[in-house]
Amino acid sequence: MTNPAIRSVVTVTLNPAIDQTITVEALKPGSVHRAKAVRHNAGGKGVNVASCLADWGTPVVATGLLGAGNAAPFEALFQAKSIADAFLRLPGETRVNIKIADLAANDTTDINLPGLTADEDALNRVRETVRRLVEPGSPVLLAGSLPEGVPVHGYATLTADLTGAGARVVLDSSGAPLAAALASTGALPHCIKPNRHELEDWVGRPLPTDDDLLDAARGLNRRGVSVVVVSLGADGALFVDGTRALHGRLPPVQALSTVGAGDAMVAGLIAAFQQDGGLEDVARLSVAFAAAKLGCFGPNLPDPAMVRSLASQVVLTRLD
Repeated sequence: MTNPAIRSVVTVTLNPAIDQTITVEALKPGSVHRAKAVRHNAGGKGVNVASCLADWGTPVVATGLLGAGNAAPFEALFQAKSIADAFLRLPGETRVNIKIADLAANDTTDINLPGLTADEDALNRVRETVRRLVEPGSPVLLAGSLPEGVPVHGYATLTADLTGAGARVVLDSSGAPLAAALASTGALPHCIKPNRHELEDWVGRPLPTDDDLLDAARGLNRRGVSVVVVSLGADGALFVDGTRALHGRLPPVQALSTVGAGDAMVAGLIAAFQQDGGLEDVARLSVAFAAAKLGCFGPNLPDPAMVRSLASQVVLTRLD
């Protein structure tokens, strides 16, 4: 049962997607394939995080921009998981992302289709919605890419607004929107979660070792980002705050689907923030959420008891 004393998490997804996952025995470019399975899930980073948090028992409100033409899968997910729906509807359809799961290689190929076109007015409407939802101390997730028409500084603007309202902003984006948010002269996010390639893209150089990653993360700490989490796929993740650095990982597990594992990691770190956990708690729960999600199709977690068991098994190594 949800604890009424816990503040709701707010997730913001400006460019959600319907994930169509097609499973094949072995992907061979230029060949005809017979799909072993096809699944459709309402997705997008913030939606996936909201779904995992709901499975954990955290109250969550999902907002952002949805196409009115195909909102039904999202509405069904929100109703099934008791996620409060504060999405704004725009004319048109939400984009579809095709994910080809290759069983032989145990990896996934993504083909992301075009989506909605929005504008700064739509962004301002989302700003007003989120400001009404947040309370001081509330975690707010800004996640994913920006739709066509929304200015590249969209996340920087939202971060400044929400930090001013007392929210703890977690940003999970990449490329130009991430760079604009980190270059802002206003407030920076409380936490970011790039993967290695996204962090390399931001710093403009390869980061092949843990020391390289730690140096880049420490630079972000000095700029004002309190917690930097660098996801490393099967190697777990690096967790860095102003005083400590940890590497957390679990032994590799057989994955039913890797789709959304990074989003599950974000859900885990937000769940730890909700419990006022320290860096060790953030590391354990983040890695456990990501590992637990690998055994589920779609943006889902197993029973919380299984997640807690995994969290207790996470191996943490101090890097500082």
